[in-house]
Amino acid sequence: MELRHIRYFLAVAEERNFTRAAHLLGIGQPPLSQQIRDLEREIGAQLFHRVPHGAELTGAGLVFRDKVSALPGLVAAAADAARRAARGELGELRLGITGTAALHPIVPRLIREFRRERPGVALHLSEANSVNLREALSAGRLDVAILRPNATDPSEIVTHHLASEPLVAAISATSDPAPSDAAISLADIAALPLILTPRAIGMSLHDAALDACRRAGFEPKLGQLAPQIASILSLISADLGFSLVPASMQKLLLEGVVYKALTGQQDRVSIAVAVRRGALEAPLAAFVAKARTLREDADV
Repeated sequence: MELRHIRYFLAVAEERNFTRAAHLLGIGQPPLSQQIRDLEREIGAQLFHRVPHGAELTGAGLVFRDKVSALPGLVAAAADAARRAARGELGELRLGITGTAALHPIVPRLIREFRRERPGVALHLSEANSVNLREALSAGRLDVAILRPNATDPSEIVTHHLASEPLVAAISATSDPAPSDAAISLADIAALPLILTPRAIGMSLHDAALDACRRAGFEPKLGQLAPQIASILSLISADLGFSLVPASMQKLLLEGVVYKALTGQQDRVSIAVAVRRGALEAPLAAFVAKARTLREDADV
C-alpha cells in the first residue's frame, strides 16, 4: 500500500464519483478504478459500492476513511519538517559558554539574532570553564561552545574567531594609584600580587595576564589562585592583589573593586566559537554562519 492509494481512495470518498475524482487527481478514470481495486484486494475488503451515478462507501470503507483521513496531511507536515530541519530551521543545539565570555555584548546578540531567525531550534545552554567546554565538545556532549581559544586546542576542535577585547586591570579601590577614571600603566601596580585562575582551567587568560606584565617590563608577583571570576573579584575587594580581566568583565560590579584601562600597550584576548571538526549539522552550521556575520564589528 502506497500513499497514492490513500490519496486516490480519499478523493473518491470525497467526490463520491470516480470520474470527478479522476479529474481532480489529474489521472484517467480507468487507472483510478484499477488502483482502488488493487487497494481493496490488498485490504481484503470492498470499500465502495459502485452505483449508477457514483460510488458509496461500504461499512469497511467508512472505517478505513476514518483511520486514514489524516495521513496525507501528516505525511506532508512530516516532509515539511524534514525540509526545515535540513535548512537548520528545526532541531536542537547544545551550547556551552565560558563565564568570562558571557558578558561580551556579541554573545547575547548572537543568541538573540539566532533565536529570532531560527525559532524552531531549541537552545540548551550550559556554562563551564573553557577546559571543560573543550572536553564536552570532544565527547559529543555539546554541539558548540563560546570560549577563550588558545594555541593548544585539540586537533578535533575547530575555532572561529568571534571577537577580541582589551585587558583591563581590576584592583582594590584602596590600591588605586589614580583615584579617577584615568588609565594607569601596569608598572603602577607591579608591586601588587597578581591574582589569576589556575592555568589548568583558564590557560588563555592566565597566560595573557602574565605576558602583559612581562611586556610591561616586570615579572609579576603571583598571589592567590581563584577558580572563577567572582572569587577573583572577592579577593581583590579584600585588597589581596589585582588581576587583568577582559574589558567586558567591567559589567560585574563589586564594592571595593575598580577597573582601570591600561596605557602603553594593547593586550587583547579573544572569544571564539568552537565546534568539533566535521560536525556541521544544519542548526550548527546556521549558528556558525550567524557568528561569522557578526564578528566583523565585534571587536571592542
